[in-house]
Amino acid sequence: MDDRSDPCRSIARREFLMRAASGTVLTALAGGLYAISDHLTSEAKAQTRDDGRPRLPPGQRVIEQLKPMGGVPGDPSRASFRLKVHGEVESPLELDFAGLLAMSPVTRRSDVHCVTGWSVLDAKWKGLTIKALAERAGLRPSARHVIFEGAAGYTANVRLREALADDVMVAWELDDHPLRRQHGAPVRAVVPDLYFWKSSKWLTGIRFVSRDQPGYWETRGYHNHADPWKEERYG
Repeated sequence: MDDRSDPCRSIARREFLMRAASGTVLTALAGGLYAISDHLTSEAKAQTRDDGRPRLPPGQRVIEQLKPMGGVPGDPSRASFRLKVHGEVESPLELDFAGLLAMSPVTRRSDVHCVTGWSVLDAKWKGLTIKALAERAGLRPSARHVIFEGAAGYTANVRLREALADDVMVAWELDDHPLRRQHGAPVRAVVPDLYFWKSSKWLTGIRFVSRDQPGYWETRGYHNHADPWKEERYG
């Protein structure tokens, strides 16, 4: 079909050419276009984090918006939402959405790194830190790991020390908007310093355990730890 007979296609083609000329390439995924910015990638590679590591892990390229990466969707309704905080805690919790809001939400900015090679910079998340939930539930000294529990039995394991970092969250807003269903609405985990499969979508539970329990992807060949700077992609 000639572009001139399809205005939408013609506009998309012009946008592609404009972005390509400015050092940005569009890639298609899940029915949408996602911009890979060579300029932002180069800038991020030149920047250094407070811990001395480069801002952009090896093998990553910067895109402009979060990609939906699949999974079995859970119920996106805030009205029916329940989050269990359980396991190695003194006082297990079950919170509805209003209960989360009542715990003084915080806002954090963080970079996101997917095992497939894309990164999003400065994503703005609103929610609660895992540390705050652990303190409210009364974390026991025996806890060593956190298991994030999602819809359809999905789990992801994270070391306790990393899960209690100040930017690890249960989030319900992204860039000042409620999470979309494809990104895990009503709430998801956010673990910025590990590959993004650790950030479970459609979150239903946070379980503290004394022994590690590899999750959905970890038992299917992915790395148990998932440090992007060490390229811990596969086990």
